[in-house]
Amino acid sequence: MSVSRPPEPAPSPEPAESRQGPDVPTLLVKIFGKDRPGITAGLFDTLAAYSVDVVDIEQVVTRGRIVLCALVTAPTAGGTTEGELRATVHSWAESLKLQAEIISGTGDNRPRGVGRSHVTVLGHPLTAESTAAIAARITSTGGNIDRVFRLAKYPVTAVEFAVSGTGTEELRSALAPEAAGIGVDVAVVSAGLSRRAQRLVVMDVDSTLIQDEVIELFAAHAGCEAEVAEVTERAMRGELDFEQSLHARVALLAGLDVSVVEKVRAEVRLTPGARTLIRTLKRLGYQVGVVSGGFTQVTDDLKERLGLDFASANTLEVVDGKLTGRVTGDIVDRAGKARLLRSFAAEAGVPLAQTVAIGDGANDLDMLNTAGLGVAFNAKPVVREAAHTAVNVPFLDTVLYLLGVTREEVEAADGLVE
Repeated sequence: MSVSRPPEPAPSPEPAESRQGPDVPTLLVKIFGKDRPGITAGLFDTLAAYSVDVVDIEQVVTRGRIVLCALVTAPTAGGTTEGELRATVHSWAESLKLQAEIISGTGDNRPRGVGRSHVTVLGHPLTAESTAAIAARITSTGGNIDRVFRLAKYPVTAVEFAVSGTGTEELRSALAPEAAGIGVDVAVVSAGLSRRAQRLVVMDVDSTLIQDEVIELFAAHAGCEAEVAEVTERAMRGELDFEQSLHARVALLAGLDVSVVEKVRAEVRLTPGARTLIRTLKRLGYQVGVVSGGFTQVTDDLKERLGLDFASANTLEVVDGKLTGRVTGDIVDRAGKARLLRSFAAEAGVPLAQTVAIGDGANDLDMLNTAGLGVAFNAKPVVREAAHTAVNVPFLDTVLYLLGVTREEVEAADGLVE
C-alpha cells in the first residue's frame, strides 16, 4: 500500500542581504557615450536575463554625454557565467555606439566616514584653479568627496560637494580662509534631515534686501546728505556707537514733512534677486522676515509688498505732520537684531539651528552668529571673517544655492523655460 506524500516545498529565496553582503561578488557596469532615450532601460533589460540584483545606480548627463554606473551582484542562476554577461553587455553597448566597462569586485561601496556635510561653492566664474584648491583643502581635513553636482550656471556657477569623513565645523574653518584667498564663496552646512526642515530666514534691509541706505534717502530730501555721511563716517571710525549715530542722523531730519515717506518708499531699489529669493522661500514653506536699523515707515511697506512674515525697525516720530528728528520705542541695534531673530524664531516655531540670517554690516554680526547659518552679503572684511559664510556677488537669490535649491527648481516653480 503506497502512502502519498506532500510535495517537497520549494526552496525559500535567498535573503537579499546574503546576496549583497560585503563578501558577495559584484560587478560594476559602466556605460558612457552619447545620451539618448532608453539607455538606462536598455541596460537593465539586458542585465535582467542574468537574474542579478541591483546594489547601486548612479547616472549623470553632461553636455549630452551620459555616464551610467550600475553595481549589480554577479550572475548565479541558471548556470550563466560572468563572461556571458560581459559579452552580452558589450554587444548591447556596441549596438548603440556606446562604450562599456565591467569591473569585478566584492560588496558595496566602502562605508563613508563619520561626519556629513554639504559644501556649496559659488564662482563668478568658477575656475579650475579654485575648484582644485577647494577639493584639496577638503582632502586635507580628512574629508572624502562622495558626490559633486551643479546647482546653477547663472547668474553665478554654483556646485555642491557632498563630503563625508570630517566634521562640519572643521570643514568650515578650513575652507573659509581658502575661499577668501582664491576669490570664491563657500558655504558649509551639515547634511541630514534638518536641511530639508522648515526654516526662518531673516534679513537686514539697507544694502542687503535693498540697494540703498534709507537714512541717506531721507537726508537727500532734507538737504543734509553731507552731514549724515559725516556722522556715518564717525560711527565707522568707532567714534560713535550705533545708537548715538542713529540719534545724530535722525536729528538732522527734523521738520521734514511726513509726505516725504511716500517719496522715499518710491525711491527704494530692491537688490537684484530679492523678489526671487523671497518668492522661492515662501513656496518652500519658509517664513521670511527683516530687521533693520532703519525705519518702520519703509520696512512696513516692504513687508506688505513682498509678503514678509516679520518686520521690525526703528520708528521715526511724527508730530503734526512733521518729522520731529527723534525715534520712538526700543532701538533696533546690533544686540536688538539678534534679540529679534530669537523672537521671530520663537513665534514661527523654528529652532535657532534652523534659522538663516543675512546681513552686510557690523551691526548684523550678533544676528549672523546667533543664526544656524549666518550669511555675510557683500559685507566688509570684518563681517565676512566672522560670519559662517559669505556671498560676494550682487544677486541675493544666490543664497538659495546655499540651501541646496537649484536654479532649475527656481525656474520650474516660476514656469520659466531656459
